[in-house]
Amino acid sequence: MSGESMDHARPIARVNPKRSVPGDMAAISTTQGVPDAIQRWTARRRMALVLSILKGEMTVDEGAKQHRLTTSEIQEWKDRMLAAAHNALRSRPRDADAIKDEQIRRLQQKVGELVVDVDVLKEALQSIRCQDGDGGED
Repeated sequence: MSGESMDHARPIARVNPKRSVPGDMAAISTTQGVPDAIQRWTARRRMALVLSILKGEMTVDEGAKQHRLTTSEIQEWKDRMLAAAHNALRSRPRDADAIKDEQIRRLQQKVGELVVDVDVLKEALQSIRCQDGDGGED
């Protein structure tokens, strides 16, 4: 075989433009204004979207509209990324268990606040019922 025929036998490496630069916006690009049919938002794609928002290239609302996501989804990704970045830049980063414990503590605190709010609202409702002549009985 000649050297020329061996070149034809070699597979051609194809470059996927969406994966050419890790984390770049090509991972979530659009064609003619129509969002790509992204079936799975990988960590890399989520990071690229959040980075574009942090850089001011788009807003959360624009990203949600462009990629058919909810603003709360994107905001959650952004919050998680910023929390992870904060931990990564600490002089002594906390491990995953410490982070989970902190999240649990914050959620428990929020539940406590909501329970107090519900109790206050119940008392206010009962007071209003008493004023209306119900006597507060159900």
